[in-house]
Amino acid sequence: MKRNAIDSLFVANKPANLGSNHFLSRIKRRYNVKKAGFSGTLDPFAKGVLIIAFGKYTQLFQFLKKSPKTYRATLWLGAESETLDIEKVTTVQTLSPIATEVLQTIFTTLHGEITYLPPKYSAKKINGKRAYELAREGQEVLLRYITSTIYDIKLIHYRHPFITFEITISEGGYIRSIAQIISDKLQMKGTLSALERLNEGDFVYQKEQMLDPLKYLNLKENFYLQDLSDIALGRKLALKDLKIKEAGKYFIKLDKMFSILEIKDDKVSYLLNGVKYADIRS
Repeated sequence: MKRNAIDSLFVANKPANLGSNHFLSRIKRRYNVKKAGFSGTLDPFAKGVLIIAFGKYTQLFQFLKKSPKTYRATLWLGAESETLDIEKVTTVQTLSPIATEVLQTIFTTLHGEITYLPPKYSAKKINGKRAYELAREGQEVLLRYITSTIYDIKLIHYRHPFITFEITISEGGYIRSIAQIISDKLQMKGTLSALERLNEGDFVYQKEQMLDPLKYLNLKENFYLQDLSDIALGRKLALKDLKIKEAGKYFIKLDKMFSILEIKDDKVSYLLNGVKYADIRS
């Protein structure tokens, strides 16, 4: 598939058993690009949706509609792993089956805000170093509790000892930790044996189809009431010359490009300016 290799935004489908950075390297080689990035690291054992950007579009990640995220996960009852996935399974116990009604009851308690510890084998930084790096070095990993919002969680099927469920959660959530909460409520050991990200907000896999970035910005459109060349040239803007004057972040579409502005304390500043834009029709 041909695409604008300079500035592009699309969704790739990362396979299991491959790190996100290694997968990105494959993408870069395939499309022969040097500047590329992704949003939302997937663990090596996980697969699914990964947002990819080329060129200047790599600066758009913070402005995209990426939340909530939906995952399909499989919990392996009886398996124990310090990584909370199948990477380092140490023991496997044979457990008696449980009633499906018990699982349904547990899932009903997991809606709304939930506070928990991230996995020690995670990319969380502790004093400038990744938690998984400290864990692999045998050092103590002291993580802070985080809070996520679970919008929906449902049982897909249960074939003992495997429980498959789908969960829609706010950005930054750790499904491995949620699986441990389920295991704890069952008073059993367990670890994730499979994980697939189905979507990141509005982003779903569409065979790496090039996306219109303006349709995926988590921003309102604003309008400049004077000569648009002022923005194209990066000139200082006055609040009175914008249609919407309330504090916030906005995008403004110019001819063949767009800019992102912020209004704060009645002042206007550029967050990103002069990004080339081509209307994508699929």
